[in-house]
Amino acid sequence: MRDYRTIGLVCIAHGTPEERSIRLRGPYASLAAFVDGIARPAAAFERGQVLAWNDSASLPLLPSEDSAEVFAQLRKAPRLDRNEEGLWRARPDTELHATAQKPLMDLDSEDCPDGYWPVYKGESFDLWTPDTGTYYAYADRQPIIRWLQDKRMRAGRSRRDSAHREFPPDHLRDQSTLPCLAPRLAFRDVTNRTNQRTVIACLIPPKVFVTNTGPYFLWPRGDNQDQAFLLGILSSIPLDWYARRFVELHVNFFIINPFPVPRPSRDDAGWQRVVELAGRLACPDDRYAAWAEAVGVDCGPLAADEMDGMIHELDAVVAHLYGLSEAHIVHIFETFHEGWSRGLGIPDGLDVVLRHYRAWAGRR
Repeated sequence: MRDYRTIGLVCIAHGTPEERSIRLRGPYASLAAFVDGIARPAAAFERGQVLAWNDSASLPLLPSEDSAEVFAQLRKAPRLDRNEEGLWRARPDTELHATAQKPLMDLDSEDCPDGYWPVYKGESFDLWTPDTGTYYAYADRQPIIRWLQDKRMRAGRSRRDSAHREFPPDHLRDQSTLPCLAPRLAFRDVTNRTNQRTVIACLIPPKVFVTNTGPYFLWPRGDNQDQAFLLGILSSIPLDWYARRFVELHVNFFIINPFPVPRPSRDDAGWQRVVELAGRLACPDDRYAAWAEAVGVDCGPLAADEMDGMIHELDAVVAHLYGLSEAHIVHIFETFHEGWSRGLGIPDGLDVVLRHYRAWAGRR
């Protein structure tokens, strides 16, 4: 993985700001792009808009002046961490720290010892691939389970803003509700906005532990269908395009919490289809049988062409849920990756996504 870093040049003027006083240009990947870009009008935003995007007033890296309209449309969706009674609620959390909890792990064994579970890291899973076979370590399940149970009980009593405090005491005391015992939605912490994909989310299997390089979501409110819906959004091209505007090297909690995530009702055909597609794509084997049954999908391997078709349809349905137009989709694909036309397969994907988008237009 190449280590791309962005250098920002900032010009600040003292005085009363104009209505759209915050102007953005770049990033530029070459001198030619820089010379062309600075000759064009900058994307302009109001102070209030910028403050509403996230908690740190971070500014997006927009690929071109045309990107502002697409960005603004995506930003109309509510934040991922929206906390409203009666709606699902997802909060990122970490399980084991790769350094602090290293004494609890077996980093030497080549095969998993009896009674041990794999310890995942970020590279242990990929998009729609819940087990790459690459692990950080193995760990004796009973000592780790006891440690995790004690950890969340302490967190539930903490005065800090712990996600565990949002769960009822009976839930926390019940060891059978530990997240490691069921499939859960995780994402890679270490990434890069110039990778082929930036947000790598996956439904990892039960009976694995995971280090801090693979944070996962706790669900104070919501069920498996809500989990499938969020997985579908996080795994989509529109969301990933948005993430690239802010991510440099890590998908930190303060970055992912403000991500725009549509909140259609369960009666919405788009919501239902995202749940069906993401739920089915997430369940490649029998480890997910109970989870798949709760979502209402089959589980088992998929043929490559069937899988690709479902992924492209998912992108199209998600685009509708964001209210994106065909022009917006084209812009997202054409600005998704520097050098997108050189072997990434994106032009073919765009054609298929647009076909699905048009087919779904009559259902909205």
